[in-house]
Amino acid sequence: MRIVFAGTPDFAAVHLAALLSAGHQLVGVLTQPDRPAGRGQKLTASPVKLLAEQHALPLAQPHSLKPVEAQQALAAWQPDLLVVVAYGLLLPKAVLELPRYGCINVHGSLLPRWRGAAPIQRAIEAGDTQTGITIMQMDEGLDTGAMLLKVSCPISASDTSASIFATLSQLGPQALVDAIAALPQGTLVAEPQDHQLATYATKLSKDEGLLDWRLPAVVLERRIRAFYPWPGTAFDHQGWRIKVASVSLGQGNAQAATILRADSQGLEIACGEGSLRFTELQLPGKKAQPLAAIINGHPQLFLAGQQLDGRHE
Repeated sequence: MRIVFAGTPDFAAVHLAALLSAGHQLVGVLTQPDRPAGRGQKLTASPVKLLAEQHALPLAQPHSLKPVEAQQALAAWQPDLLVVVAYGLLLPKAVLELPRYGCINVHGSLLPRWRGAAPIQRAIEAGDTQTGITIMQMDEGLDTGAMLLKVSCPISASDTSASIFATLSQLGPQALVDAIAALPQGTLVAEPQDHQLATYATKLSKDEGLLDWRLPAVVLERRIRAFYPWPGTAFDHQGWRIKVASVSLGQGNAQAATILRADSQGLEIACGEGSLRFTELQLPGKKAQPLAAIINGHPQLFLAGQQLDGRHE
């Protein structure tokens, strides 16, 4: 088959690499335009672009696929199949109908649960015990198309979005290769989604990462793991915004945002229900440090009985 690949971040690049390793004919690659990144805001190519250039693949970076010119450029590649992985642009009906086998998408959840932008993070935050990969036949809706293949994996009590991302980066490429191999044979059964079971993984924001001590400790602990490494979580204290690096559930109870203890074993803070014990934090302008090192350097920063600033009233 003549395959066009559309994707942008690292998660997409590992899938493109798998298609190349499997010997598929990649006739074109779509990826987002270069974006400013880093402190210098230098224009930076996406991981998919870098891989495409490394293999001398035809490449296009349209700002949108709605213009007729962009659709004509795609049609010129004469694709039999369009593979979409974390591309970031909507596909108009004309694009969906262009390839002979349509467009398939690799989605990081067990659809119809967690349609949308942040399925890995929202699954951890919600306390789900499993997630996975769904290979989906795309339609005009948001992750609403028929499901072609599913692969699942557990979510443990210690998993972060980084660890689940790594797992799905292993499962997804193989599932994609298997699905493409089965497409011409007609052995994949397209299973419609039950829309009544759908949940939506809304886009993450940095504001969500500011801890609200009124919430139960179990809710905050899941959010901390879900938001690691991005957008991260933090709390305010003595005029500083302190980032969270490592946390576990504590055993104390008190008024929300009260420091219960602060020693070499950790910083324990009361929540709406239960408490959290922080063992590694990142002070402004510093790297993440064990709590013992922070207390040695700032012995008055955390004292038992203190109330933290911020969201606890």
